[in-house]
Amino acid sequence: MRPAHPTEHAVGMTAYVSDTDGTGGRLRAADDHFRVRELERFSTEPIDASTDAYPHLVFRATLHGWDTNDFAARISDALGVSRERINWAGTKDKYAVTTQLFSVYSTDAVDLPDINDAELEPLGRAGRSLEFGDLAGNAFEVVISDPAEPANATDIARELRAFGSFDGESGRTDGDSDGEPTTDGSVATEPSDSAPIGVPNYFGQQRFGSRRPVTHEVGLEIARDNWEGAVMAYLGAPTEAEPDGTQAARTFIEETRDWQQALDRFPNRLRYERSMLHELAACDGDPGPDDFRAALESVPSNLQRLFVHAAQSYAFNLLLGERLERGLPFDRPVAGDVVCFTDTGDDVPAELTLPDTDRLQRVDERRVHSVTRHCERNRAFVTAPLVGTDTELADGEPGEIERDVLDDLGLRPGDFDLPGEFHSTGTRRPVLLRTALGIEQTEQDGSDALTLSFSLPKGSYATVVLREFMKVDPIRLG
Repeated sequence: MRPAHPTEHAVGMTAYVSDTDGTGGRLRAADDHFRVRELERFSTEPIDASTDAYPHLVFRATLHGWDTNDFAARISDALGVSRERINWAGTKDKYAVTTQLFSVYSTDAVDLPDINDAELEPLGRAGRSLEFGDLAGNAFEVVISDPAEPANATDIARELRAFGSFDGESGRTDGDSDGEPTTDGSVATEPSDSAPIGVPNYFGQQRFGSRRPVTHEVGLEIARDNWEGAVMAYLGAPTEAEPDGTQAARTFIEETRDWQQALDRFPNRLRYERSMLHELAACDGDPGPDDFRAALESVPSNLQRLFVHAAQSYAFNLLLGERLERGLPFDRPVAGDVVCFTDTGDDVPAELTLPDTDRLQRVDERRVHSVTRHCERNRAFVTAPLVGTDTELADGEPGEIERDVLDDLGLRPGDFDLPGEFHSTGTRRPVLLRTALGIEQTEQDGSDALTLSFSLPKGSYATVVLREFMKVDPIRLG
């Protein structure tokens, strides 16, 4: 293993699994250098279906350089409807070309407006709105501009295929077209160039804040019932990636706890920090725990949930790092692991194999061999917890890792029995991310470039694939 970039250590990513030097380069030299297409999983009725039974219009939008929230606001203005009537399945990057689904309540297809840098395609009607997560995954086509060592991509891909493939110990190679075990099972062979690559299924830097990765720190303090510490983790903790004035404002609030004066120092663009400061400045006397909690509850509910989710994600990343350090496999279970099985729904896109984390099984010594065969055939996935109130930790060495990481963080599952939006029951998540990969050496504006094409399940991050190839400061991956 190769040590990760120092910035990544702060969010629990401690290593690369490929040892070859990175290609270097940069992303998003132009919006069309980062293309994302939703792999859809939402059924609609015909466009002329009854609006009484199917009041939601569903359309596909291809957006050039649009933030998802900004586009929703533009649509609501153009239609003259409330922003609350517009929903989507997944939030996408602004500096990209994205294709995704939206739904609008009580609107006809003929009313869809013409919007600059947006192509809208009505698909049909539905009885309910789209909800966050109403997709199977995303297909990516990403251009790496000006790579210093483009030829290294081939060796990196070979190493990632080895990480994501089953070795001789499990009696299979990815050269077996039907996924059946080989007969001798004694010698591991090189995976073919068509085999999927594999990487640890980390949460990417964006989950925690690319330039100021503190979201998980806020969540950890919430789980520890330290509401003041959570507020100060968000308001304070200046970083060099921020403008000087912002750093000075954060330093001021750390040193003085003068909420009213801080409002004159925090720029208007930091609207969530200012919401917290307004709440605290209105307190009669020094704020107590309930006041600090109210300050956190002054920000949008999705951000409140994100604080706790980021803490869970940080613990998950640490679990993966410890599994790597101990040399435990990611592609197959050991005794004590918990696996989930494959989603067998008819609406799963052909590009993906999806986990169903509602279907879990503990793996004891007697089941290791049979469950390994399921993993080899992409019918099961080794998991680790996103810790919450309903989490049951694994057994054996995997369970030891889970308990050690939680002990180091001063956490236990019951700590997520929290009020309101902060509460989380938890779930489990596969530890290995596998995908077919296309690599093409191209030329962009007279310079070398690499184009990587791959598809990922929802909730997985393109940057955890790209980081293995580029091995650059994660800020350049955002």
